[in-house]
Amino acid sequence: MEIERQLQVSSNSGQHKEGTSFIKTCFNGLNALAGIGILSMPYAVSQGGWLSFMLLIIFAMICWYTALLLERCMNQQPLIKSYPDIGEVAFGYKGRVVIASFIYVELFLIAVVLLILEGDNLEKLFPNMNFTIIGLNIGSKSSFVLITALIILPTTWLRSLGALAYISVGGVVTSVVLIGCVVWVGEVDGVGFHERGKLVNLEGLTTAMSLFAFCYCAHALMPTICNSMNDRKQFSKVLLVCFMASTIIYGTVAVLGYSMFGDHLKSQITLNLPTNTISTKLAIYTTVINPFTKYAIIITPIINAIEEKWHLCKRRPISILIRTAIVVDTYMFCQADHHPKLQLPGSKAFASTSKRSMQASGSGMLFYDHWGKGSNINEVSKSSFPSRWISLEDNFVSCTISTEIPVSISVSSMKS
Repeated sequence: MEIERQLQVSSNSGQHKEGTSFIKTCFNGLNALAGIGILSMPYAVSQGGWLSFMLLIIFAMICWYTALLLERCMNQQPLIKSYPDIGEVAFGYKGRVVIASFIYVELFLIAVVLLILEGDNLEKLFPNMNFTIIGLNIGSKSSFVLITALIILPTTWLRSLGALAYISVGGVVTSVVLIGCVVWVGEVDGVGFHERGKLVNLEGLTTAMSLFAFCYCAHALMPTICNSMNDRKQFSKVLLVCFMASTIIYGTVAVLGYSMFGDHLKSQITLNLPTNTISTKLAIYTTVINPFTKYAIIITPIINAIEEKWHLCKRRPISILIRTAIVVDTYMFCQADHHPKLQLPGSKAFASTSKRSMQASGSGMLFYDHWGKGSNINEVSKSSFPSRWISLEDNFVSCTISTEIPVSISVSSMKS
């Protein structure tokens, strides 16, 4: 009863807004899935060979299935609004704390990485640019990170995922434009599609697996996106559309890139494109735009958790202040990349939390195995948390991604 009461409080403190439509939810989900990993898809296939392309399909099916399990857990208890809510129902208060810690720290550091990535991209496009603000000389990369944060800031003030869907459209469009640029380079700019490539490369198979797995690390956002719908019963269809569309996008870029450059592919497809062509410049600009469209939706679960915890959902000025503070925090954390005393702990924090990326997808199986098969919310025993958490590896596919992105797959008994 205590767990149900807490979930009821969380539900009552949530935002009372009109839900997003099916189409808008699809754009939000696709924007979360089809990310910057698209640039490395040709390289992934070049590392594993043509047969490794099957792994992309396998990872898509695994992650789609685990996302469905999360959706089933939410459908069995309508009071669930977030990932930590699922953790609390499955494992009690300790489960909520552990899941919230992993999920929110992961999302925060992903937001930090987006700012750093954007600063790097802009610095390469406009090198040796310095800015002076209020008498302070800001270096090129730091200044571009600051500019990125200022541009992104207004998008974080949008409280509805329905409004964010229009920004997500931009993220989807950039992915489609990138595909068009690659096709143009192959057909019009004379590169052609003549490379045959290898059938399989066992030495690079682990690298390919890690990059494929990285493409579907959006489970931390799934409960928030599901909860935003005006009809949560349609979320399973949203998942099907998003995973199919993102797999088509990833697969298309992978096949085109590998057919064009073969084993000569670099880590990002844009590095292989011929210089000084309009199509290449357009492709680079789209990769610069892409992170702008993802930041706001990445930090939405964090913002919702803070506002629901302190019952600040109806106070617009305070909501804007909280969202601004999160952007400022991520910007300040980016400075660890330039400060020698902060760089080591900052990088270690990212290394430790980036390993959660694919573990989130596996937790869907764990939650569903523990609670989702018909058990009542009031029947959950908090004392079962330690033993169930220890048996985590025995119940789902665990894919661990570190900063070097090796993948370790442990497939144990998966209960139907």
